[in-house]
Amino acid sequence: MYNLFLDDLRTVEMVYNDPTRYNFVVVRTYADFVAYISAHGLPTFISFDNDLGLDASGEVAPDGYAAVKWLVYESGLDLCGLQYQVHSANPVAAEQIRGLLNNYLAWLDC
Repeated sequence: MYNLFLDDLRTVEMVYNDPTRYNFVVVRTYADFVAYISAHGLPTFISFDNDLGLDASGEVAPDGYAAVKWLVYESGLDLCGLQYQVHSANPVAAEQIRGLLNNYLAWLDC
C-alpha cells in the first residue's frame, strides 16, 4: 500500500515534521490524482490540499474537493479503511472535504 500527498506547491516536508514516516507519493493536480489512484488503487492515507492553482490555460484547476467528489461518486473504489488529513490553508474548503468524506464513510458504516 502507499500514501498520497495532493498539493500543487507544498512539499511533504512543509506539512509533516517526519515526512519519511509517511513515504508519500506526491501528485500535483486533480488529473494526476485520478490517474495515479486509477492505476495503483486506493492509498492507505491521503493528505489533501484544496486549492490546486491554475491549469495550462490559466483557468482555476479542479481542486481537492473535486478530487474527493471523484473518490466518492465516480471512482467505484471501496473507501472503507481510508485514512486522511486535510492540510489546506482554506478553512471553508477544508471543512467541505472533511464533511463529504466523513459523511460518506459514516454512510458506508465501515
